[in-house]
Amino acid sequence: MIPLITHTPRLLLLAASRALLTAELHKPQYFPVLLGAALPADWPPGHHNREAMTYFLEQLTAGGRTAAGWYGWYALRKAEGDVPRTLIGAGGFMGPPDAAGLAEIEFSVAAGWRGQGLGTELVAGLLQQAAATGMVLQLVAHTTAADLPAQHVLAGNGFEPEGTTPDGRLRFERAVVPAADAALGAAGA
Repeated sequence: MIPLITHTPRLLLLAASRALLTAELHKPQYFPVLLGAALPADWPPGHHNREAMTYFLEQLTAGGRTAAGWYGWYALRKAEGDVPRTLIGAGGFMGPPDAAGLAEIEFSVAAGWRGQGLGTELVAGLLQQAAATGMVLQLVAHTTAADLPAQHVLAGNGFEPEGTTPDGRLRFERAVVPAADAALGAAGA
């Protein structure tokens, strides 16, 4: 089974569920209660729009338990001092990896939380999740030429530019070492 929660130093990454996505789309007053976190005023950010939420919900509904963890993820800033646990961004996979182990990720951070390294940490958490599945061997991400912060986040996580797509977006790729292989390599060192 794929882990549905991942921790980074400042973030808790939580896999989207049908209940969370349904609340986010149709009962937004219940969404923060189910999530157990405060919401930023400008939610949802960037790529995490109604279209993405609807897609994730459709995929989770069609795929059942085997789809869990392969679509949207919520990035929650851990509570610290007087600051409560807060939803700061979203990201995730666009589905399970293909037969060659290739999966695509996307990420967005709410405007008030940008510039603090949280996007870099969010992508690092998604890399950790990809490795933990043991199924992902390569990750791809896309961004626009104008989105320099996203390019910086990807580069900071070891992604390399690999050209452009037919629609003009930049393509970035990165190899993933499955967690079991990494553990075997460390044990043999």
